[in-house]
Amino acid sequence: MIRYALKCADGHAFDSWFQSTETFDGLMARGHVTCAICGQSDVSKALMAPNVAVSASPARKPGEATPTPPTSLSAPVHPAEAMLRAMREHVEKTSTYVGGNFAREARAIYVQAGISHAMPPANITDLPKDERAQIVAWFRAAGRDTAAVHAD
Repeated sequence: MIRYALKCADGHAFDSWFQSTETFDGLMARGHVTCAICGQSDVSKALMAPNVAVSASPARKPGEATPTPPTSLSAPVHPAEAMLRAMREHVEKTSTYVGGNFAREARAIYVQAGISHAMPPANITDLPKDERAQIVAWFRAAGRDTAAVHAD
């Protein structure tokens, strides 16, 4: 195992462990190493102090406390990490991943909620007019219009 000090393009510093240098290089090449704080994949190795091995540590005396192990790498270092983790867990629990169907799903929401007002059925969630207008504005800002929606 090898530990690297890493930093992202936004300057966030964090540590991570890898099975080997080759494993790290492979993960980096595929864009799988991301910032633990912001999730950005523009990550590089930070300057690190060498880990110098010291001769055998002296034996502890009876009754002497065991040294405290280092904190877990999965424990949040910054309060923002804990908030991001909670937000990600909430999104993953309450959302449906549509993957490659994202554009199709966005168009359906645009037509059903923004144009025809058919979604949600009977307006169960009481989607206000300003939110419907915001959906329409968001979709049209992306260069789409109803003609493009019906072209599929």
